[in-house]
Amino acid sequence: EEAIKSFEALVEAKNKEIAALSQTVEVKTAQIGELGVSIVQMKEDLSDTQAALLEDKKYLEELETSCGTKTAEWEERSKTRAEELVALADTIKVLNDDDALDLFKKTLPSSGASLVQMRTTSAAQRRKALGLLRAASEVAQSQDRTKLELVALALGAKRSGGKGSFDKVITMIDKMVEVLKEEQIDDDHKKEFCNGQLDVTDDHRKEIARAVDDEATAIESAKESIATLTQEISDLEAGIKALDKSVAEATELRKAENEEYKALMASDSAAKDLLNFAKNRLNKFYNPALYKPPPKQELSEEEQIFVKHGGTPPPTEAPGGIAGTGVTVLAQISEHRQLSSSASQKDAPAAPPATWGAYSTKTEDNNGVIAMMDLLIKDLDKEMTEAETEEKEGQKDYEALMSDSAAKRAADTKALTEKSSAKAEMEGELQSHEESHAAAVSELMATEKYMQSLHAECDWLLQYFDVRKQARADEVDSLNRAKAVLNGADYSLLQEKQSSSSSSSPGFLERRK
Repeated sequence: EEAIKSFEALVEAKNKEIAALSQTVEVKTAQIGELGVSIVQMKEDLSDTQAALLEDKKYLEELETSCGTKTAEWEERSKTRAEELVALADTIKVLNDDDALDLFKKTLPSSGASLVQMRTTSAAQRRKALGLLRAASEVAQSQDRTKLELVALALGAKRSGGKGSFDKVITMIDKMVEVLKEEQIDDDHKKEFCNGQLDVTDDHRKEIARAVDDEATAIESAKESIATLTQEISDLEAGIKALDKSVAEATELRKAENEEYKALMASDSAAKDLLNFAKNRLNKFYNPALYKPPPKQELSEEEQIFVKHGGTPPPTEAPGGIAGTGVTVLAQISEHRQLSSSASQKDAPAAPPATWGAYSTKTEDNNGVIAMMDLLIKDLDKEMTEAETEEKEGQKDYEALMSDSAAKRAADTKALTEKSSAKAEMEGELQSHEESHAAAVSELMATEKYMQSLHAECDWLLQYFDVRKQARADEVDSLNRAKAVLNGADYSLLQEKQSSSSSSSPGFLERRK
């Protein structure tokens, strides 16, 4: 009892230890899975970051190149504008000088009191228009500068007098003004296009980036599901193999137990029959009343007819088996008996003495022997009963095990089929997500490339739109002034204000107080 209690306590402790270790294994397995997912995510983040870094470096190089070019252009424009302002200031300073005004008053007689008038010649008009055109050429863009120089060249080539001699030049100025207006309209349309396309493209890029992130999340989830299903399928396959192996081992064990049971029953039955035969033989001599004669030989119908007609019955066949008792047992037992018999024959005792005393039966000793045989038979019966009970219980347990194993194998096979199907579907979804992700990434790259081209095309225009518009307006104004000069207007000689208290601003050629 103490050993049983100790064993039960040990079993309970081991069960608790197994439960604790199983829980630890589950926790560690979960941690391994989480760490594996984290590692995969960090590797993907590293790849994405490296790709983004390369794109940023490339964009930075392009931006530095573009900025260098634009900076050089801006410096050239600033330098040209500064030179223009200096030229205008010098021109105004020269024309507003007191000596120059006195000279103009003497050489150009006036016909009114409010405005200094002059009689202009075609040469003077040409010179003034050339000055305005040269001033406009200095601030004009490179593509327009050639046209202005062409107009100036045409104007300088006119030597004949008269107003009508400038018609061709005026026509060229009108065309240049129309060209400048068309360029401004094109810039307006380009600005509207750039603003609209930048907004639409940026929204589209954000939408595609969200789609890429969604597809990447779906791919990661699908990979985790596939890994989980793969592990479950592997566990199920291993479980089915282990179950088949255990069933095969249990079947072999059951066969061995059954063969052992049959051998035991055959041996015990043979021993029991042999003891009963020996007991009956002793009873025949010592207790004739308890003797049980062997069953009479049953004659066939033909033999019975033969005996009735005075024939002799056929001889009874000698019983076989062990020692002529008719008791048979397995071959190995019989062989063992034969070997023992041959050994006993080989070692037979010496002949009995020549004389002996009066013989008397050993009835009391015989009763003790018979009682011992009864005890042996009882032990054999008990052993056979126990063996039969154990055989029935073993067979019952085996059948229950086979039933449970068959049910478990059917359930595991069904689960394996379902999980394999689910894995195949998940792999299909993964492939679909990967294709969608690749398409989205390609579209995102194309969109970003288009966005870069838009920036390369539009950033400079949007940044200098107002400057270009103002420069173009100034150029148109200069051309209109040159045209007006050629048409006879005078923008150079304005009468000085008679009253020094006048608050009006000085004219173009008016002396600054």
